[in-house]
Amino acid sequence: MTLDIPETEADLLVIGAGAAGMTAALVAALEGLRVVLCEATQQVGGTTATSAGTLWIPGNPHGVAAGHGDTVDAARTYLDALIGEPDHDGRREAFLGSGPVMLRYLEARSAVRFASAGMHPDYLPHLPGAAVRGRAVSPLPFDGRLLGTDFGRVRPPLAEFMVLGGMMVGKADIAALVGRYRSWQAFVHSARLVLRHALERIRHPRGARWVMGNALVGRLLHSLRTAGVQLHFGTRLRGLEMEGGHVVGARVEAHGQTRVVRARRGVVLATGGVGHDAALRHLLAPQGPTMLSLAAEAVRGDGLGAGRAAGAALTGLDRPFLWQPVSVVHREDGSTGLFPHLFLDRAKPGLIAVDGQGRRFVDEAASYHHFVEGMVRAGAVPAQLVCSTAFIRRHGLGAIAPGTRDLRPWVARRMLVVAPTLDALAQALGLPAAALADTVQRHDHWARLGEDPDFHKGASMFDRFNGDPAHAPNPCVGPVGPGPYAAMAVWPGDAASSAGLATDAQGCVLDAHGRLIGGLYACGNDAASPMQGHYPGPGTTLGPGMAQAYRIARHASAAGRGGS
Repeated sequence: MTLDIPETEADLLVIGAGAAGMTAALVAALEGLRVVLCEATQQVGGTTATSAGTLWIPGNPHGVAAGHGDTVDAARTYLDALIGEPDHDGRREAFLGSGPVMLRYLEARSAVRFASAGMHPDYLPHLPGAAVRGRAVSPLPFDGRLLGTDFGRVRPPLAEFMVLGGMMVGKADIAALVGRYRSWQAFVHSARLVLRHALERIRHPRGARWVMGNALVGRLLHSLRTAGVQLHFGTRLRGLEMEGGHVVGARVEAHGQTRVVRARRGVVLATGGVGHDAALRHLLAPQGPTMLSLAAEAVRGDGLGAGRAAGAALTGLDRPFLWQPVSVVHREDGSTGLFPHLFLDRAKPGLIAVDGQGRRFVDEAASYHHFVEGMVRAGAVPAQLVCSTAFIRRHGLGAIAPGTRDLRPWVARRMLVVAPTLDALAQALGLPAAALADTVQRHDHWARLGEDPDFHKGASMFDRFNGDPAHAPNPCVGPVGPGPYAAMAVWPGDAASSAGLATDAQGCVLDAHGRLIGGLYACGNDAASPMQGHYPGPGTTLGPGMAQAYRIARHASAAGRGGS
């Protein structure tokens, strides 16, 4: 069987169809280059498709237009305080300068559209230059029906992030659905969602109103088709072709056969980073707390392996991952998955996290990345999220939706432990009963006053943003209260790798001596993050990744015109 790539040459060859790879391919095509985009699976989107789709872009045009008052200068101050090192290679400055430009470019020339996320605080709001609103943008909802026969080419979101057999919901939708009988506005919003979903399911396997990561991926795919980019599915990278130390193409495999695709302007690696590559994970975290990863299953370190074989340096090893706490989901069909505990439960009043000694160890409302850093520092792997069953009815817990009263199925699926007393819960979890009781007693004493002198839960604007606005005086702090009690185990799970191939400010890959490897670019998680393992705010992966992809495409285009 012959590999189904009708042309064996391109101006730019992009490997990987996540947000960064799709952006690089789209911008290059819009700049007039002939682009081939190879994706290892049968669907685009990768890890982006299951994400919130948020981009962290300081000084973005939507935030400015909304009057949020954010500036690139303030963000520079924030990043300097957070990362604590000089921007010696200029990658942070390149991101700050190109992020807003990238947004304007895509919105002017493609179907990609964003809106300001409004109030969405940076994750460390106590640092100088931090912002409460304006830096995050979210993709506008997308009608998947516009893709026609490509509808099934977009990787769906996590099953636990959909309701009613395939309806996607965003944060505002969740609030409306949970409170559908509390206000007429919420009822109407919910009714419209459900009616539209019912009509769409007549012709489609899932809802066509896409939000979050699916909206971003759908918009990018629609734009790629319009721009004439050649997409090749089921086509995996097997190595780079080099001549005289310069990358001139890549070996790709499909249908069991391998062919060389030559690229006149370069090859862009955007395969998703470390992902599930066991050897790379062991290299980066030999004493690591977990092997759990939220990366798409097909992410196997292909780009990093090919780049290193070509002489590229791997950097960012001291802080290699960006983290989210996850619980293991045992689905009714026998499959398993991971549920990221982002904001729906940890920040709410009446929940605490305890370590193996039954003691609290962190501000439970901290960002997902910083919560996991607290887990690792304390050796709380796994940690237990402890609350009452009444808490679950009000706020939900992990994949258990708010309003759930019968917890027996979740107990039977080994996702939840329920007990009538704290002593019984401690015994079931293997925790010291006296320590757990003391922890809850101390927490509840201060919680009745709305205070947390131990870890300051609810003290920051970020904490309060994700709390329960109906709970006073502290939207994040309330007593665990009387039983019955419940507990769910959470583990560190990486949402993305921060370690990656060394690049310069334009996305050109560097070797161990800091020298350019001609013809080779990297973006997304295949490139080391300019944040160096730190997590400033929502969209820390997608924002810099798409900005670098934009710079790569413009650089490759300019090179053919005699530019640098």
